[in-house]
Amino acid sequence: MVAEITAAELRDKIEADEDIVLFDNRNPEDFENWHIDGAINVEYSSSDGELVGDFEAHRNVADAAEEIVTICAVGQASSDFGEWLEADGYESVTSVADGMEGWGAVYDVVPIATRDDDIEILQVQRRAKGCLGYVVGCKRTGEAAVIDGTRHTQEYKKAARDHGFDITAIFETHIHADHLMMGNRQLRDELDVPYYLGSEAESREPAFEYDPVEPNGTVEIGEVTIKAIPTPGHTTGSTSWLVEDEALMTGDTLFVESVGRTELQFEGGDAEEAAGVLYATLQKMMALPDTVKVLPAHFNVTDDGQYVDVTPGLPMTATIGHIRQHNEMLQLDEAAFVEAAFEEIPQKPPNYEEVIMTNEGKRELESDDEAEELELGPNRCAATEDSVVAND
Repeated sequence: MVAEITAAELRDKIEADEDIVLFDNRNPEDFENWHIDGAINVEYSSSDGELVGDFEAHRNVADAAEEIVTICAVGQASSDFGEWLEADGYESVTSVADGMEGWGAVYDVVPIATRDDDIEILQVQRRAKGCLGYVVGCKRTGEAAVIDGTRHTQEYKKAARDHGFDITAIFETHIHADHLMMGNRQLRDELDVPYYLGSEAESREPAFEYDPVEPNGTVEIGEVTIKAIPTPGHTTGSTSWLVEDEALMTGDTLFVESVGRTELQFEGGDAEEAAGVLYATLQKMMALPDTVKVLPAHFNVTDDGQYVDVTPGLPMTATIGHIRQHNEMLQLDEAAFVEAAFEEIPQKPPNYEEVIMTNEGKRELESDDEAEELELGPNRCAATEDSVVAND
């Protein structure tokens, strides 16, 4: 039986720049939709027990590598292909036991520098999907909040625990369209803590319970004040969370090189009208102090697994002052901004309508497998393909 590694161990091999060749054994369509940067597609049918793809075209690459790693959706076809490789004479072969499903749940926890030593901010990076969530802690009291957490709640609990915090509150910036919010609601129930959204989220008619925070209202996490800043445009009801004067969790409203898209919730003329609302929102955000760090809910990872101007494992952030000067969208007047917002719109996130309905509490998931299926692929919540956050 071929040796196995986890997706997290594959991450470590890639980070260490080990001499590996990675073969992805899924069908070409699934591979094209989403794969790890540098992977080579050689389809293997687990059900038929046969090689489907063209391995001979890549034999020279395999011969030159110190190790061959195989990956598929959940680890079965890749294990079978690994055994095929061993039978063909290759000795150093490993299979990713949890497959691309596991790759979608690989996280990095990165501290964000703060001026106030009593505040700790942890950026929880989901590298395969480009999701960014946060743990905001008060060092004086040991209390912490999770902001825009994903459904892999164990990652946030571990990050908090490893840094000496107890999670006492959960926040969302908005109703997301590209990843499931079910984890935060499960974490709320498990820990019996408040679950905060901006009060204007009522416009989405969410079919779940939450604790509304009025515009400019505040929540205390220990001795750390988190303020609700209404930031509509990307969606109605979007609220950014200002942590003292340290950082602004902007959700999908503001990135560094781009801004949120508006046509995930709206269509036609309504999307253009929302872009005008977003323009006004961004002007208000730019009035914040230059030193406030913008911490979005996403970074850009392409379908073929490339990271756009960022490096997972490093802080992904930039200050208001930097963004004001360097974000090209913010240099435009309103009419030009609205036009630019629709010039090069990326594909919509996979299954976004089902994800939205699920996140609004209006659709029930039948299984964990369905959750995995809904979240396949990277996020696409920015108005342009080059929306990035800077490693700062």
